[in-house]
Amino acid sequence: MTYLVADDLPTAPAGERFRAALARPGILQMPGAHNGQAALQAKAAGFDALYLSGAAMTASMGIPDLGMITVDEVCFFIRQITRATGLPLLTDGDTGYGEALNVMHMVRSFEDAGAGAVHIEDQLLPKKCGHLNDKKLADAYDMAAKISAARKARRHLYIVARTDAAASEGIDGSVARAKLFLEAGADAIFPEALTNAEMFKEVARRLPGVPLLANMTEFGRTPFFTASEFEAMGYKMVIWPVSSLRIANKAQAELYAAIKRDGGTQNMVDRMQTRAELYATIGYHDYEALDASIVTTIIPTAMPQKG
Repeated sequence: MTYLVADDLPTAPAGERFRAALARPGILQMPGAHNGQAALQAKAAGFDALYLSGAAMTASMGIPDLGMITVDEVCFFIRQITRATGLPLLTDGDTGYGEALNVMHMVRSFEDAGAGAVHIEDQLLPKKCGHLNDKKLADAYDMAAKISAARKARRHLYIVARTDAAASEGIDGSVARAKLFLEAGADAIFPEALTNAEMFKEVARRLPGVPLLANMTEFGRTPFFTASEFEAMGYKMVIWPVSSLRIANKAQAELYAAIKRDGGTQNMVDRMQTRAELYATIGYHDYEALDASIVTTIIPTAMPQKG
């Protein structure tokens, strides 16, 4: 049920609701949702929390994930997802959009927009996707200062420190950084771009009791693992950051190719979400019921035939 018509809107702060979801037994599964529609579909599938990826946001805007977007642009995505679903949302905070004061501004802005958690990474601008080559790492103490600033600014936001050090500093460097970030106030650690099960297990072994986040992105450096496999390796959270966008983009490309080839959409209709399915997902009739001036919509049941 969407936010204008829901009778069960959450009243607890988003960070508290994120912590409650994390405290339940098992691993917290957070699929990426790149807009409000995707978020509603993920909620309908039964997920209790969602993830908002910087790579998905930028790609949906037609630009690369190089740290180019602003806090306000991210807040636009946060608001539509949290308003649509009421679910706790982990948001990609990139490098914090600057230094300590910028990080504090980001934290307050994300909280105001409805986010429940944020992760901040130890890269320098221009940052890159964690699964790409030659990332430039920030000084560990500079990153710790950002985490400390986030901790000072937050009212309820759950703070995840991401380290991209595995490729250049190995597990030793990743764990050393993680410990420093925990001392600075991080609630959880996100070791990015680990390349095998042994690496995931070793990080968990060296950080006992620390909530850990695993990233199961496609076409990256991490082999495919299931949520239960990550849980067995000692992880409490898992994200599939760009999967929804990849599926949608592939379908859209095929649609446009079909229109160009066939002169219309007639050969793609069976692959489309119907009008009835769309309206059910967004609660169309629930909105109509709020305003007596709107005549109740009757949904066409089939395409008319040519005369």
